[in-house]
Amino acid sequence: MGDNPAIPSSPMPTMDSQRVPVQFARSAMRVLILGGTTEASQLATLIAGDPRFDAILSLAGRTSAPKTQPLRTRTGGFGGAAALAQWLGDEKIEAVIDATHPFADRISANAVAACRQAGVPLASIVRPQWRAQTGDRWQSAPSAEAAAIALGDRPRRVFLGLGRQELSAFARAQQHHYVARVIEPPEASPLPRHLALLQARGPFDRDAEIKLFKDEKIDVVVSKNSGGSATYAKIEAARVLQLPVIMIARPNKPAGHTVASPEEAVAWLAHEAPRSPRGV
Repeated sequence: MGDNPAIPSSPMPTMDSQRVPVQFARSAMRVLILGGTTEASQLATLIAGDPRFDAILSLAGRTSAPKTQPLRTRTGGFGGAAALAQWLGDEKIEAVIDATHPFADRISANAVAACRQAGVPLASIVRPQWRAQTGDRWQSAPSAEAAAIALGDRPRRVFLGLGRQELSAFARAQQHHYVARVIEPPEASPLPRHLALLQARGPFDRDAEIKLFKDEKIDVVVSKNSGGSATYAKIEAARVLQLPVIMIARPNKPAGHTVASPEEAVAWLAHEAPRSPRGV
């Protein structure tokens, strides 16, 4: 038999032919949520346990027993814009969500300035304002002090749906009888002489609000234009009973990239917020 023809040997694989792309998993995005609102609690629930995010919720500390949250929580202020910027850098925060109350303009101004200084993207959840509807009897006021003056000289029974920080503004109008709903009693400060406090936390029911206003013989309601559904029942009740409402207008609140809901805030974090190199 003749020799078999030589069988060409297969080339040894080279390192280049075996090379595959290497995937580097990104670390979870470090997020600060400025909270204290229904939207902040909803956002905390949405991103708790989401491996894309490592979030901390910051509360102002105005109530001694806030609702339990599913995220790590810090309490208290930061000490101004510069101190907040320093904190963002120290904590390697990569994005901030401002979910504070529509009337919390100071922390929002500090957040805008601090994020600009630290180079951290900021989104703000902007809650739509309430709009007067048919049957509403609204009078606008720029502040709690102006609302106290707008009550007039004739004694009236007034429902204050404001929160404890603004109650002292009505000490200048001692001729009225006030019913104020608060989460916690006000701290020592000048207060109206005739003041009854109701401790409760929303949301509230329209029919219960109607009963409250009837039982207390309320003549006029004073409210911030907070928006949202948690405390809107008092506005509905005033409409049903044809009570006038002195509506305190919102302040000019600084904002970052505006979103309308916690869901939009999550989408912004996941797809739009630019990450800094420290997040790689």
